[in-house]
Order: sequence, then C-alpha cells, then structure tokens
Amino acid sequence: MSPIIILIAVFVGVTGVGIAVVLMLTSSQATTTEGRLQAYTSNASGKSAEVSPRQLLDDLGISTKGFLKRLPALETLFAQTGTNINGSKFLMATAVCAVGGGVLTVFAGGLLWAGAAVGLVCCSLPTLYLMFIRKRRLAKFAKQLPEALELVSRALRAGHSLASGINLVASEMPDPIGSEFAKCYEEQNFGIALEDSLENFSKRVPNLDLRFFVTAVILQRQTGGDLAEILDKIGRLIRERYKIWGQIQALTGEGRLSGIVLLILPPALFVAMYRLNPEYSQTLFTDPMGRQMLGVAIVMQFLGALVIRQIINIKV
Repeated sequence: MSPIIILIAVFVGVTGVGIAVVLMLTSSQATTTEGRLQAYTSNASGKSAEVSPRQLLDDLGISTKGFLKRLPALETLFAQTGTNINGSKFLMATAVCAVGGGVLTVFAGGLLWAGAAVGLVCCSLPTLYLMFIRKRRLAKFAKQLPEALELVSRALRAGHSLASGINLVASEMPDPIGSEFAKCYEEQNFGIALEDSLENFSKRVPNLDLRFFVTAVILQRQTGGDLAEILDKIGRLIRERYKIWGQIQALTGEGRLSGIVLLILPPALFVAMYRLNPEYSQTLFTDPMGRQMLGVAIVMQFLGALVIRQIINIKV
C-alpha cells in the first residue's frame, strides 16, 4: 500500500478518535447535568432531591478539584481568550497534535526519535494558538478602552451612576470590551461590591491602562473628586501613548524584519541542505561532534531570538 495512503489513514484515524472522545465527554457531562437539574427541580414524586449546589457546579465544570483548579494559569488563559474551550477539549487537542505530528514524521521517513521530538513540539501548538488569540483579544481591548472611558465619562456628566456607565459600555460597545464590562456589571448585580468587581476586572484583563481606571475609581470613592475629568485625562493619555507607539513601530520596522530573516534563515538553510544532500547533513546526527555542534547552534539560535526581541521590543 502507498505510504501516502497509510499516512492519510493514520491522520484521519487519530483525528476521528479525538473528536469521538470529546463528543462522548461532552454528551456524558450534559446528560449528568440534566439529570441532576431535573432531580433538583422536580417534586412530582414527593421525595426531596438530595443534590447540593456543589454537585451541580461540578457537573458544569466549575469543580474546585478539577484539572483547571490545579493549573490556575491555564484557567486564566482560557478566560482571557474569550472562547468556550475547556480542559477536556484542550487536552484532547494537545494529544491529537502530539500523536499526529509524531506519526506524520515517522511515516514521512523520519527516525523514531525525530518523530518523538516533533510530537513534543506539536503538543505546544494548542497553547501557542490560545496565546495568539489572547494577545489579539487584549490588543483589541486596549484599542477600545479610550472610547469606553469616554463613554463612562459622558454618562457621569449626564448624571448617571458609575454602574450605569459600565452597563452603557457593556450594551453599546462590541466585544471584547463590551463582554468584559458586562461581566463587571453582572458581578455588581449579584451583590459584589463595586471595588471588588473592578479588582476582578483588572485581574481578568491584564491591561495597565485598565489598572489606572480601577485605581482612579477606587481612590475617587474613598477621597472624592471629579471622576469624569479623571477618566477624560486617562483616555487622552492612552491615545497619546498609542500615537507614540505607532511612531516607534514605524521606526523599528526594518529591525523587526531583519530579526525575522535572521531567525528563519538558519533552519531554512538546514532543511534545504538536508533535502539536497541528506548524507552530508547526516553528519550532524551520527557524529558526536556534529550532535554537539547542532545542540550549540540551537541554543545560540534561541539566545539570538531573545536578544533580537529585547532590542526591538520598546515599551511605551
């Protein structure tokens, strides 16, 4: 049988198993939750249902003993992406990427240790994807924040309360800032103090400008002052900083492009040499000195990437 057909069959099989497991987990979770909710709300049989709210929260995936509670950083990452991904989906995606990458490498003609190495690299793809989504979402939030602060300021000048201004942002502005302000407003409706809901807001969204807003609101409620004027100044400060940041991005564009080329060039040349003359490149894997040189090259490549990043990453 053709190796390509075997390769496709293995990939489809691994993907199918992953999807089936996710569907079974989701279906089982939904069935258990529906059963307990029905037992919790039904009184037709005249028997009291001994179901605690803790059990219902566990069924909904809000368990304090769950996987995410042992990895709070991962739970925070899920929340900051704004997606509906959970621990089971994340683990399944990680397993599929690891197994799929390793199997594809082995069937493509690579060695077993190369397949294991590729599998380890591929298992980080879901995390990198979530980090990319989080970075894009937080960047969009930062761009929307000045307009949101001005909207709250106008609401305060019109005589509305701060909670009404937060609700106005939640209802008038799109995601991600609209949904985040909505969470803050809903926490207040549930009885959480305004200061605590704002603190949760700043922890949920790691943005320095948002921290300024939260600090200004808390100080104003303790000492008094014109909050509308303070929010206007914060909004102008954010806009000016973005203007300076845009100028810096334009001035450092050539350096960033040079850094990308320098980082891509060595791996690209190695792949080209391996495809053109495999026996010549095998020395790096078979000879002890070659393996040492390859390890040193990888470490130096990583250090060079860090240095280039520090040079072109200018804080504003």
